[in-house]
Amino acid sequence: MTKHFSSFASAGPTLRCQGALSALFVALTLAAWALPANAQTLRLPGAPRAATVPAQPPAGNALRPADFIVAVVNSEPITNNELQSRLARIEQQLSRQGSAPPRDQLVREVLERLIVERAQLQLARSLGVRPEDAAVEQAVATVARQNQLSLTELRTRLAADGMDYARFRADLRDELTLVRLREREVDSQVKVSERDIDQFLREREAQAKSGPELLNIAQILVAVPESATPAQVSVLQAKAERAMARLRAGEAFAAVAKAMSDAPEAAASGGELGLRPADRLPTLFVEAARDLSAGGLAGPLRSGAGFHVVKLVEKRSGAAVISVTQTRARHILLRLSPELTEQAAKDKLADFKRRIVSGQADFAALARDNSQDGSAKEGGDLGWASPGMFVPEFEQVMNQLAPGQVADPLVSRFGVHLIEVLQRRDAALSEREQREAVRNVVRERKIEEAFNQWLQDVRGRAYVEYRN
Repeated sequence: MTKHFSSFASAGPTLRCQGALSALFVALTLAAWALPANAQTLRLPGAPRAATVPAQPPAGNALRPADFIVAVVNSEPITNNELQSRLARIEQQLSRQGSAPPRDQLVREVLERLIVERAQLQLARSLGVRPEDAAVEQAVATVARQNQLSLTELRTRLAADGMDYARFRADLRDELTLVRLREREVDSQVKVSERDIDQFLREREAQAKSGPELLNIAQILVAVPESATPAQVSVLQAKAERAMARLRAGEAFAAVAKAMSDAPEAAASGGELGLRPADRLPTLFVEAARDLSAGGLAGPLRSGAGFHVVKLVEKRSGAAVISVTQTRARHILLRLSPELTEQAAKDKLADFKRRIVSGQADFAALARDNSQDGSAKEGGDLGWASPGMFVPEFEQVMNQLAPGQVADPLVSRFGVHLIEVLQRRDAALSEREQREAVRNVVRERKIEEAFNQWLQDVRGRAYVEYRN
């Protein structure tokens, strides 16, 4: 069975992510500004929780009129205002998802979360774990950049949404504190041995033996319109038969596919669909490939879409491969400077996008003439990239694009980008890459198990008194 992993990081060009932990707080984002102000959250990948941004919270732990204490954690109070603020945000998020537990159950769960968070922050203080002011400021700047705002604009937006900037900044510090604490107390203690990797691979192989085989099939499609007359169908069938004749005469499948196929993958991959489990392929193709050996041809085959000529490129057992979805993209990067402001760069790239989409300009030519990145000489082409190879703000936008689609200008830590996705594919990994991918998966699994146990220990050591 094909397995997809996304735990990859490598050094490389400007966009490459320079280590997962060192870039943790760079991945901070304000979730969906379109949400109501008190429904927004901040999430830090790898963090024990999502840092929430309260709407008009009290300063520190000062009690407001009509406020009262609902719990005490090691002599430190949790107030009703804190509970209700967090509860309101979670209820709005759940309502948007269309599901929510009974309110009394939700109240208990939210209060328990606050208690565990408070106990962790107290432990961090006792151990001297505290992010530097520079790290907090960088996190604030990253939130602004992720939302394509200046720091001044971020303050204005927070104020307009009823958010206190000091509380917002304090929440970021708490979030970073919890990440640093987890890194120190949990992540750094987890080790993955070669025996752990071997065990994981044995388990995966045993599970995959009962799974579907993997097939890489290439096709040439001669599309038949739904309204086609019998005469038109005959003409199109003859075209498919000519394609098969050219293949039997020895022409390359990719060349015939590019010349004659109506399938979208014809030009990009020579008609190949990529290595996929048989249950993710059309039954027509699977049945045709059943009696073929690698390189064998079948067709023309008739389906509702038209006539198909298929070739079996490769056949593997389900346990034979681990793959990742790779993306080939290109970009134009404009670096900010005293002469080029962020807004000016965004306006310039927005104009580039308009010209590219309308067919008035070529992306590669604009990249060669304007991009301030090492990929400029390649027309902005970044080559094939596995998940985790680009910085989060770039990869998040790239992953949302379909092949051939151009994004709006994106602000990253390196400047402003215009991104176009060219192709996507499922790529098999080498044995060394598979073991490294498995190492990351096993490590994440161990960390999650260790973290849950550690949280229980922290909670168990805390003295908690419940009030009204």
